[in-house]
Amino acid sequence: MVRSKPGPSKKPKRGVDFQKFKRKIGRKLPPPKNFTDTQIKSKAIVLPEQSVASERAGLAVNKKGLTLRELLQQTSHHNAKMRKAALTGIKDLIQKHPSELKLHKVAIIEKLRERICDNDKVVRESLYQLLETEVFRCSKEDISGPVISLLMAYVFNAMTHMAVDIRLMAFKFFNLIVHCFSSSFILYAEKVLDNYIDILKNNQIYLQDKNKLKNVLDGLIHCLSSLTGKKGGSDPTFELNNVEKKRLHSFETAVQKDDAGFPFLAKKLDDLMPILVNCFKESASLIRVEPIIDVQSFDCCLKTLQCINLAFKVLTKKSHTPHESSGVLPFPLSNGHNLMRSTILMHLKNLWELFPIGKMHPSTEKEDEKYFTLNVRIVEIFLHLIEMLDDTKVPITKFLEFVESLLLWQVCTPGSFLVGNNFPSNKVLLEKHFGSVIPFIPRVVSQITGSWRTRLLDAFTRAFENCKVDSKLCMAYLSAIEEMLLPVKSEGVLSITSVYPEMSGYQIAWIRVLPKILLYLGYKQSSVSKFVLKLMLRIGQWSLQNSPIALEYDYLQWSLKEFYSTRGLAGEIQYGPFIKLPRDCQELAIFSLCYFSSLSADLLEALTCCCLCDDMEQIILLRIVEVLQSAYKAGHVQISDQIGFLITLIARFKVFPEKLSILEIDGKNSNRGTFVSLTTAACSFLSQMGDSSLVLKLLWKNLYNEMSLKPSLDNMYGLLRMVATLDTRTSKLPEESIRNLSNWLFVYLVGAASDIPEHGDATSDSDQICIFRYYMQPCLIMFRRSGTLLFYVLELLASIMENNLSSLSLLGEEYALDGFNRSRVVCSILIFMHNDAKLHKSLSQCEVAILHIMQNVLNLLDSSKSSITLEEKNVLQTAFDQLKLRACKLLHRNASNLEKLLGGCVSWRC
Repeated sequence: MVRSKPGPSKKPKRGVDFQKFKRKIGRKLPPPKNFTDTQIKSKAIVLPEQSVASERAGLAVNKKGLTLRELLQQTSHHNAKMRKAALTGIKDLIQKHPSELKLHKVAIIEKLRERICDNDKVVRESLYQLLETEVFRCSKEDISGPVISLLMAYVFNAMTHMAVDIRLMAFKFFNLIVHCFSSSFILYAEKVLDNYIDILKNNQIYLQDKNKLKNVLDGLIHCLSSLTGKKGGSDPTFELNNVEKKRLHSFETAVQKDDAGFPFLAKKLDDLMPILVNCFKESASLIRVEPIIDVQSFDCCLKTLQCINLAFKVLTKKSHTPHESSGVLPFPLSNGHNLMRSTILMHLKNLWELFPIGKMHPSTEKEDEKYFTLNVRIVEIFLHLIEMLDDTKVPITKFLEFVESLLLWQVCTPGSFLVGNNFPSNKVLLEKHFGSVIPFIPRVVSQITGSWRTRLLDAFTRAFENCKVDSKLCMAYLSAIEEMLLPVKSEGVLSITSVYPEMSGYQIAWIRVLPKILLYLGYKQSSVSKFVLKLMLRIGQWSLQNSPIALEYDYLQWSLKEFYSTRGLAGEIQYGPFIKLPRDCQELAIFSLCYFSSLSADLLEALTCCCLCDDMEQIILLRIVEVLQSAYKAGHVQISDQIGFLITLIARFKVFPEKLSILEIDGKNSNRGTFVSLTTAACSFLSQMGDSSLVLKLLWKNLYNEMSLKPSLDNMYGLLRMVATLDTRTSKLPEESIRNLSNWLFVYLVGAASDIPEHGDATSDSDQICIFRYYMQPCLIMFRRSGTLLFYVLELLASIMENNLSSLSLLGEEYALDGFNRSRVVCSILIFMHNDAKLHKSLSQCEVAILHIMQNVLNLLDSSKSSITLEEKNVLQTAFDQLKLRACKLLHRNASNLEKLLGGCVSWRC
């Protein structure tokens, strides 16, 4: 028997001090046995109407949910970042809710003004942007003087601040206020100029950085510009009325006591002037010695010169008495300003010593351009004050040499002229600066004497003649020429040529260039063309009779012919720029015609072609006719030329569409209304020329030529209206003329009646009958006056019913009708005549012709003698019955007597 294995022996337990537990990673450890839970659990307490959102309901908030009141409070926060964020929030709120600014503008500005003296630069810049882009821009009309005065107190406080950055920023704030409210500077000019003087006087301390000096000068430029009227549309008023001052200062504790206006400004500007000249002198000396011109230093020099120029303009604005009608002659200084004149001359002398500015060592082309710019600005200052210069104190020769060289740069090559005078070769730069010098030429020419006047006039004339028409300088030249061409009004009309006789030759040379400018420009630059046309008109108005200027003005019409129209070699019309220019330019060109002492036939022909152009507006067409009639009355147009002009217009005017009942053709409205207005005007003008019978004799040859060409019905209508207007008794015409007139009327009536329908009634108001009445009006007028003319026409109408070849040849192929239609047309014409009661007297004298027509109708109705259809016979029968009824009344006969006169032919009745 096998013994079983013994089980494993158990080890005896031992004592354990620390027991090790295996914990899984991430499982929370159990609290210790002595842990005490201190957590308190409670339910949330909800109080009604206590949430922030409910308090803001209905209030305007920005993106962060802050109201205007909260944002304004945060602008005074001790933290600069919070103040900047508040200003940004206000900007956002105003953009979202513009009404907030209108409702609370005073409260907003009162709070924001505190940040003008803020110690943080970023906060001040944010305030500036907020005022510029939102507050001033959105409510500029609503901000009045009292609101501005709220800002000015803090601006002046900042201008005297110990911190340089705050002082400089104060000038920037003031510049913004002046930019938006230009009258602000006038009220606070004394205080502001004191601060500008102080900071510029100590520029070595405050303005060591040229960029800071540049910002200060920018502000000063803007302030001085507000005094010279550059920013506004009119000149500023130095002395405000009491009502405006009271309104502007209504929120100030004390109003400025100095109401003198200009005198206190002159004193401050006089103190400012030497400081500016010294500032320029220092900056100019610095850039001359430096190897490379510093951009900021150059800008400071340029802006300093601009400040000097503006200051001089302000000083001389009240010290001059401008002339009423022209700035050509120098306006003399008023009495009591001799001291100011001496002061200005002293400042000019200090500036004169610096001219011309140049590099002390060889310079580059770019540097020469900058020196040239500075020298031009200095010359502008002296040219502006040319009438005040005393050659003994401030020699002006070198300035005149500079101006002469500048004038001649256009006619000389850069290699031969410009380089020799140290002028840059940059043509764009030269044109830019030269354009600012040209306006002073008239003043300089009127001020200087001797050979220099001739030299400058010669240089100016050569430069103008060589100037390209499309150049920007062209308008500057024309403006200067306008000043030197037009007369000066002083105790009557005084020609500038009588003041300076040597200018006559130059003035003629300028006038001859004007038509060339118009032809070169065409219709592309209408503003320049308008200026030239206005200048020509004023020359014609002001030039004295038989003077050299007046004679030269007359010669312009030979050059102006191409401006209106010309004819090519094949006879085709080539229209000039006049047709496509705007209406105001066209009217100026038309009015200029009045002042030619005698209009040539060529110019009249060119005008006639323009009038016949389809693109000509009705108002311009009628204006041309009116102006030429006025010129005729003034003796500038011969009567034969004027008559020929009017007849040609009426005979050749193309009326569209040809059929009167059509209102449009190819989407273009009919011009028949224009033709009717033109015809009415022409008839009225012809009747004003004198004895009607004499005028008719003068125009008969032209009339005969035009009617022989067989014009359209509308043109024929216009010509016949002219005859009806002039010939009160057609019987006064020669027999041959009456015969010719009857032939034309015969063709005209047949053509007008051709469109009457077969079943038309002369008494109806259908379109065709109304059109026929329109065409018949001039004929009826002439028939009432002359029974002879009516008889001839009726005989011709009767003859075509008999197939008379001579009468049919007058109609031609255009109105080639068969026998039935000819008879129908003649009956319609005669019935229409019978319906006119005023014509009965003349018709009663033509009994033979009327019976002749009726007999021809009877012959055609006779079935044995005609081949017309039964339907056509019915139409003629109706027409004959109407004609018979009217003939009985007209001739005072009964039907049986009329039938006996007609030969008793009644067998045709069906």
